[in-house]
Amino acid sequence: MTDSSDKLTPAQFLSQLKRDTSSADDSVAAEDEGTPNFDDLDFSDLEQTNATEQDESDNDEGQDSAEHNEGEESPRDHQQLNELFERVHTLLGSEHHQEGDIWSPPEPETIEDTGLGFEEIERLVLKYLMARGAAAGRAVATHICVPFQIIDPLLKSLKADKLVIFKNSATMGDYEYTLTDLGRERARRYSEECTYFGSAMVPLQDYLIAMEVQSIAKQEATEENLKEAFSDLIIEQAMLDQLGPAINSGRGMFLFGYPGNGKTSIAERVTGCFGSTIWIPRTLGIDGDIIRLYDPAIHEKVDDDNKSEGILSMSSYDRRWVQIVRPTVVVGGELTMEELEVRQNPANKLCEAPLQLKSNCGTLVIDDFGRQRMSTDELLNRWIVPLEKRYDFLNLPSGKKIQVPFDQLIIFSTNLEPKDLVDEAFLRRIPYKIEATNPSPDMFHQLFELMAPMQGFQYDKGVVDYLIQTHYVETEREMRACHPRDLLLQIRNFCTYKGLPKKMTAEAIDIACSNYFTVM
Repeated sequence: MTDSSDKLTPAQFLSQLKRDTSSADDSVAAEDEGTPNFDDLDFSDLEQTNATEQDESDNDEGQDSAEHNEGEESPRDHQQLNELFERVHTLLGSEHHQEGDIWSPPEPETIEDTGLGFEEIERLVLKYLMARGAAAGRAVATHICVPFQIIDPLLKSLKADKLVIFKNSATMGDYEYTLTDLGRERARRYSEECTYFGSAMVPLQDYLIAMEVQSIAKQEATEENLKEAFSDLIIEQAMLDQLGPAINSGRGMFLFGYPGNGKTSIAERVTGCFGSTIWIPRTLGIDGDIIRLYDPAIHEKVDDDNKSEGILSMSSYDRRWVQIVRPTVVVGGELTMEELEVRQNPANKLCEAPLQLKSNCGTLVIDDFGRQRMSTDELLNRWIVPLEKRYDFLNLPSGKKIQVPFDQLIIFSTNLEPKDLVDEAFLRRIPYKIEATNPSPDMFHQLFELMAPMQGFQYDKGVVDYLIQTHYVETEREMRACHPRDLLLQIRNFCTYKGLPKKMTAEAIDIACSNYFTVM
């Protein structure tokens, strides 16, 4: 353990920092212009305070001096040292966000930094306290995702306005707050307008800046990226060579071909080619309308256990944002026109973001294109301008129309020929049309070799040759990429029922095919 006599006071720590900085070589300093120059900082107030404390400590009683020598620093020492560290952290923190390849939202230090007004945060605080009954200031700050140094003076202001009162004391100079009758009445009025009291909103302008920085159009996928993203699929090199340029275009593509050839599986893995994460707001606040953007059913949240907190943390970020894997949103025949617009819940007045907004900086897959309840013309007319201009217009419940990015790779997956679905004008806006062809006999063998161990079987080349000759060549049946998986499932279920060992045999293949191909 380090002896207490080796500990540095704030003034000694400051002097050491200055010595280390001034002794650096000039050439090194010229090369690293981003290093903070502590000589430019005005720490005279800290030095004077520390000198005054030193004079006072000389006149203290012997017992106080003994306690100080045992390593117990006074609260003033802690306060001054914390102020010093916060200044250093402020200098280094802004540089930190510029160095990384992944953008992250900086933590706000004042209410102005949040882009929100006092009343917008007050609404969330009062509604939360009304629902909770009573809560400590730090619990309120955690719930609405706003730093405590912003919430604490706000709560004290609400207390001065007789909207909240102290119910009890809490740890670290905090208090437990509860609503007064006046505060409860105001919270009730706020709830009638909108019941939401979750994470504080992010202004639209901040969202637009974040989408520009993280745009999928700025990402590049190499051949190695594609092979890694599709490593669990068997795909011919020719198709990878078609997919690569289409993905890098960021414009969109048609994936067409017979059902069962892996179009959906391919579309779902396209986003993995970029191999990065993005930050999105939990909610957006636009002129009084609150739009929920983060959807746990769609977005995969990145584990944030390694994001440390504290004075010296270099990874502090705005808790109103959440880090997710680049989104892949898949919709099928259930897609309706309402899901492409901002929808407000009439009960709680909370708005839900449309699918294209949730898929920004990722991939939007329209599966079974042509089988939606709406006509293809209606769907394509809705997106013909966004596909061309890379931005979209949304109507808000308040009547306002806003412009938002249309920044995703959109994939239309269909069993039909694209030319039979859309006209030439729309085909021009989707420059890549890629066919998912039937597998060759060699690829069919590879699929069986991949799938067999997953179902508990040992791959048998002779049995697969028998399958191809008897049930495909002789019957003139076309192979599909899904057949190996489906037939192995049939064999596994039969072996389980009969209590037989899992083994690929010609007899088991015949039974599986008699069930699977009865009406095919």
